[in-house]
Amino acid sequence: MERRGKSYRKVAEKLEAGKVYPLAEALALAVETNPAKFDASVEVHVRLGVDPRQADQNIRATVSLPHGTGKTVRVAVFAPESEHAAAKKAGADIVGDEDFLKQLDKEELNFDILVATPQYMPKLGKYARLLGPRGLMPNPKSGTVAADVAKATTEAKAGKVEYRVDKQAIVHLAIGKVSFGADKLADNAKSFFDSLQSQKPSSIKGVYIKTINLSTSMGPGIKVENN
Repeated sequence: MERRGKSYRKVAEKLEAGKVYPLAEALALAVETNPAKFDASVEVHVRLGVDPRQADQNIRATVSLPHGTGKTVRVAVFAPESEHAAAKKAGADIVGDEDFLKQLDKEELNFDILVATPQYMPKLGKYARLLGPRGLMPNPKSGTVAADVAKATTEAKAGKVEYRVDKQAIVHLAIGKVSFGADKLADNAKSFFDSLQSQKPSSIKGVYIKTINLSTSMGPGIKVENN
């Protein structure tokens, strides 16, 4: 712990106290100042001027990051047998029908994203308490309730991710890995911010995006200009 603390302080010294950086410079600093010995994720934290308790301000959407997230995404598909071959061809790691429900009965959650067809969603109702808190319950807004499960699987594997505002009105999203380099991270960041801006509720008359911060998994926060 002491070594980690010293490393963190050394990194923090490279950042000017209180300075707000342009996005490109902030991303370059995040890559340069990553104190971890592993390929850390680069995370964006955006504080919004919304009230998540209001239905129209409870921001939730998906975005396809052009360079993916750098993580291996395990996709499970719950669909009729007629859809299984297409789902497997699209790269689904787990494909099932009634046998998949038996895995859920055992609380075997060997996947990161669950895709289901609309007609199969009622069968997942009894597992809401298992899947919901883990963010695994399929949802139309995230594109995981889909008639075309092959397309949904392909998008998930290619880097389509969901983001949503939390109770503190903050959106958190990993936009890639340090190994991507600043340019690819900038591409991913632009896609995310374009998507986030498109979700601005019409009822918001004041500032929509209040503050932006970047950080690596174990690195210090870097303040980013809000343009």
